[in-house]
Amino acid sequence: MYGEKGSLHSALHSNALCFGWPDAPPLTLPMKQVFLSILTTLMIVATTLSAMVILVRATLFVTSIESPLPRAGAILAEILLGVVLLLGTVWLATHAAVLIFAPKSDEPEGGPLG
Repeated sequence: MYGEKGSLHSALHSNALCFGWPDAPPLTLPMKQVFLSILTTLMIVATTLSAMVILVRATLFVTSIESPLPRAGAILAEILLGVVLLLGTVWLATHAAVLIFAPKSDEPEGGPLG
């Protein structure tokens, strides 16, 4: 009777509070997923380091400007460049992780529109 419809004194299934854990397959990652996660990690490190090198070079260029007005404009442009580069690397990392680890669905979610 254990593992079937329920016990004598309960209307619940015997594994109702296990949240599907006994029915779930063991956690195994396919080799493709492991390879892609390592490649994604290397790509994220490379893009972050390249963004930091670009920002350091931009900072060195901005601090070499003599006139205050063009220097102020260059500082604002450098701040905007830093925000775009670093947010871009975070977006790229998140997007790659979702593409790798999201569950794949074979059938479409919706029906006909008419």
